[in-house]
This record gives sequence, C-alpha cells and structure tokens, in this order.
Amino acid sequence: MRSTVLASFETADGTQCVDVFRREDGTFGFEQYRSESDGPSRWQSLGKYSQLSFASGDEALGLAKQRVPWLSQTEVWRW
Repeated sequence: MRSTVLASFETADGTQCVDVFRREDGTFGFEQYRSESDGPSRWQSLGKYSQLSFASGDEALGLAKQRVPWLSQTEVWRW
C-alpha cells in the first residue's frame, strides 16, 4: 500500500529522522529512520512503528513524540 509523507523531522546532526504519513486507506502512521551513508539509499527504516495505525496525523505524531526521545525536543508544526 502506498503512503504519502505529510511531515519529516530530522535530528540536527542528520543521523535520524521520523516521517509521519497517510496511507491510501486513509489511516496514518509514522516510522523512524537512521542515516546510512554507505548503503543503497540514505535512510534505512528501523522497522519499529510503520505497522501502527492511527485515525489522524496528530495521533501518529503524538505517539511518535512519546516513543522517539529526540522528537519530543523538536519543534513541530500542526497540519
């Protein structure tokens, strides 16, 4: 199932990021990634959260801020 990234938040040093996305079925989710400078693509999923499903982007972002320590210190905007 395809998804559309609504927001992407990155650490100041560029080594980690979190994407909040909307799936084709209308549900929302998030995933945490780490930078792989020597891999086939820059970002590699940590595979921890992408299967979780939320009714809104705000709900997904709320849990992401609880589960990913550095994200709670990041200023985020609301859609």
